[in-house]
Amino acid sequence: MTNARDAGGTIDETGADDASPWRLPASSGAGRVCLIVTELDRVTAFYRDVVGLSVLSGTNDRTSLGVDGEPLIELRADPDAPERGRTEAGLFHTAIRVPSRAALADALARIREEWRLDGASDHHVSEALYLTDPEGNGVEIYCDRPREAWPIDDQGRVEMDTLPLDLGDLAATATGTNAAPSGTDLGHVHLEATDLGAAREFYADALGLNRRQRMGASALFLAAGDYHHHVGLNTWNGRSAPRSGRGLAWFELRVPAPALATLQSRLEAVTDVEKRSDGSLAAAAPDGLELRLAAER
Repeated sequence: MTNARDAGGTIDETGADDASPWRLPASSGAGRVCLIVTELDRVTAFYRDVVGLSVLSGTNDRTSLGVDGEPLIELRADPDAPERGRTEAGLFHTAIRVPSRAALADALARIREEWRLDGASDHHVSEALYLTDPEGNGVEIYCDRPREAWPIDDQGRVEMDTLPLDLGDLAATATGTNAAPSGTDLGHVHLEATDLGAAREFYADALGLNRRQRMGASALFLAAGDYHHHVGLNTWNGRSAPRSGRGLAWFELRVPAPALATLQSRLEAVTDVEKRSDGSLAAAAPDGLELRLAAER
């Protein structure tokens, strides 16, 4: 599948609303991510023992992990896949959302016992822990604050920040549970882009995600409806080449089934789209990525 066609350009700094009148239905959300890895057993153990997901199925070259029988992480083994280059776009992090602060505290305990914590932040809308899997893929585990507590600006957009998280206070709420609880899902996917303008044209203008926050000319946070973000995009590390080799192969958004036909038409106007045998769509997204769109369950 070839890369998405785009007109290039820079991010719109006017603050104007997105031009497209069609918006992705508010009930849409993140579904799964698929990662290409070289050491399947080691990476599977990380997502099982540290993140706390259950192994739903597995073969010699594939593993599916999730919660409540729903897959969230798909691992595909390719022992010969080259390491992601320093200039390559791709995954910034996969964000696993847990349903309670206690579940986040339990995740912190597992990380401290089994792995290492890279960082922890209070984003106003959520509390988040950051770590890196064995092959360099970023992972966020987070818990949302109640929506009524989210700061909203006078344009109706969310105001996120990055503040220190009190880990002692968080740890005090732990229950000792060793697995991610029922209700855990994929909250969002955060990508490193080469061109934020081209990314916005695809994810906002064509796909129909709402712009929820912009950080200058270096980051965008987009969502269906009024969630804080389902897709994050940044250029913080100056990536300049498309993804190849290890890392994010594709990610999935789940949408109402009636929206799939509209999405197919809209995306075919800007990129290559394949209708898969299960009825889902696979679209070539910017930076060598693949976006899959499936009916919500």
